[in-house]
Amino acid sequence: MTPYSLAFYVDAVTTGTVLGLRPTDAPERVTEVLGPRFGDNDFGTSMVRDYGLAEFYWHRSRSADPWVGHHFTLQVHRLSRGDRSSVNERLREQYGRFTHRLRFEKLRRLLERRGVSLVEVPDPGNAPYYRTFWQPDSQVAVSVIAGYGQYSTPDHMRVGDVYSILAPMTAAEVEWRRASTA
Repeated sequence: MTPYSLAFYVDAVTTGTVLGLRPTDAPERVTEVLGPRFGDNDFGTSMVRDYGLAEFYWHRSRSADPWVGHHFTLQVHRLSRGDRSSVNERLREQYGRFTHRLRFEKLRRLLERRGVSLVEVPDPGNAPYYRTFWQPDSQVAVSVIAGYGQYSTPDHMRVGDVYSILAPMTAAEVEWRRASTA
């Protein structure tokens, strides 16, 4: 068994879900699984619910339309400040304690042992301070601190720390990124 939070990250990258929640799930379903404690930002046609480590995003064409799930982001960088309260209670119940840092090489090794590979994709908007790795089957992207930059990277993080995990990153986006740097 992978200890503590490492199992959570391996599950998320492998499946493209958080406790079985897909990026396309409705707000009510996400709240049913993660619980009623969240920060809510509703802008009429876009909404984000912040559950601490996990944030889910939705959009709609008009305010009368139902919400359509867009993506989720695991804000791993929040843990590096030492505030373990940013981990949702349901995640702690399932996975135990979460460490302050997620080292990319450790995550990559655990994934490779399970036959799950990550492919580096261009990150033109964030280079040279961040690198992005993509898991094609689950369509998950992992953002990693690549170098320190004043005002570009958090002071409390180290090169090689995972900054965030996002799902989905589609094959079309990966191709767009590759074309934009060619």
